[in-house]
Amino acid sequence: MTPLQLRRAREALASFAIETPSWGFADTGTRFGKFFQDAAAIDLGDKLADAGHVHALTGCCPTVAVHVLWDFKPGEDPKAVARLARRHGVRIGAINPNLFQDQCYKWGSFGHNDPAVRAHALQHCVDSVAIGQAVGSEYLSLWFADGINYPGQGSIRERKRNFEAALRALHGKLGPKQTMLVEYKPFEPAFYATDVADWGMALLLAKKAGPRAKVLVDTGHHYVAQNIEQIVAWLLDEDMLGGFHFNDRRYADDDLTLGSIDPYQVFRIFHEIHAFAHDRGRRPKIAYMIDQSHNEKPKIEATIQTVVMAQELYVKAALVDHDALHRAQARNNVVDAELILKRAFFTDVAPALAAWRKANRLPADPLSEHRNSGYERRAAVDRRRRRQELGIKPGGGYA
Repeated sequence: MTPLQLRRAREALASFAIETPSWGFADTGTRFGKFFQDAAAIDLGDKLADAGHVHALTGCCPTVAVHVLWDFKPGEDPKAVARLARRHGVRIGAINPNLFQDQCYKWGSFGHNDPAVRAHALQHCVDSVAIGQAVGSEYLSLWFADGINYPGQGSIRERKRNFEAALRALHGKLGPKQTMLVEYKPFEPAFYATDVADWGMALLLAKKAGPRAKVLVDTGHHYVAQNIEQIVAWLLDEDMLGGFHFNDRRYADDDLTLGSIDPYQVFRIFHEIHAFAHDRGRRPKIAYMIDQSHNEKPKIEATIQTVVMAQELYVKAALVDHDALHRAQARNNVVDAELILKRAFFTDVAPALAAWRKANRLPADPLSEHRNSGYERRAAVDRRRRRQELGIKPGGGYA
């Protein structure tokens, strides 16, 4: 790598923080059952300990996203949770309301045709805003399972208007330093008409909600043929890209480690972000977060894999020669423009990553360091014993 490339790499790494999800360290499953791992987290203390361990190894995961119903006990002081996180070397990050688990949400939450259910969902989100303010969280992250499964089941336009009204009301409750992120998903669990099914719907809803509402892009929430980096470029140009959920996909929502299917696509997404920063002279403010729940891979190892891959691809994208790319684009030189991207993608950035880790007193190889630390072995022994004491048995539903 040239001195200029090393400088760009260091600057990119210094600015790149990735949030881990509390639920990613706990036992989850498929629609058919829950599958236990001995070392999986049992409670929030375990989740924060695991997140702190990942941050200590990688140096770029200072915050942990939480789910309100899963991570906060009724009547619990949110500040106590924030103190617990700090004891493990991390902070509470995005607050995720749970708008899909209560029985009243069978027909939807913000899109429901019953005003009482919409009011219940809105109050839960308002309570989540208050939790975020108490723990110093900047982001309220919203994902909705709302939609209909059959033609004629409900009014699509009415559901849209219900969403607009609820999001406007929620936006009015945000603190001055809070941002509301609206996520989208093409299907599941609603298979005929999901209420927030794509980036355009999320964009319109966010714009109508208010100036502190942005769009959240989950890299798994797209059909295979969709050009995610084009979506990212449009949202950047509209100043409406608020955050990412990192995973990878073979179909349209797979909780796979980042880059396991198509690392070049992730590189292209990061390229659009770096290109925007180059052209505008400023880095866009984006919340980067992992959203994965692993059943086959060990949870901490999978998290470390994603973090390390994200760093590598983010650095590679920072090495694109934007001036040369603009010259090639101006001449409609397709070959050279494509090669400029590919040269950056195929650049070995290991020296830059090694130098950054050494400068920050981090392990040269976070995954190997984790395996050699004995952390997972000790956690497995402790948590296996506690499951037995609590009477937790293998099997059961997803949640």
